[in-house]
Amino acid sequence: MFGIGMPELIVIMVIALIVIGPSKLPDLARALGKGMAEFRKATQEIKESFDLDEDLKEVKEDLVDSISGVKPPSDAEETASQLLEEAPKYKDFDEMLEDYEKKKEDPDKSGQRVTETETGEEKEGDG
Repeated sequence: MFGIGMPELIVIMVIALIVIGPSKLPDLARALGKGMAEFRKATQEIKESFDLDEDLKEVKEDLVDSISGVKPPSDAEETASQLLEEAPKYKDFDEMLEDYEKKKEDPDKSGQRVTETETGEEKEGDG
């Protein structure tokens, strides 16, 4: 336990018997046993709280990763690769802004949206 062997333990017990006396020794041993049991219980509770803190930390990290997108799920990777394979609608950001401004200033009066086909031609579609 503490590096105390049987001979050292016997010497300690003999000294305790002489100093404390035979009538008080069982009460002292009982109190010492209860103290050790409570100490073990307290250390076990602390260990469990540390384990709980670690579990909560892992759950928090997983939640942050899923929200921020650091670790995308496997199906998200497939969707991203499909999006990358599609041809872009605009050549650059300026072209997209021009198209947006044009649609904003001159909306279709018939209530139909103006959309672009894959070839870049505009056509009227039901919105």
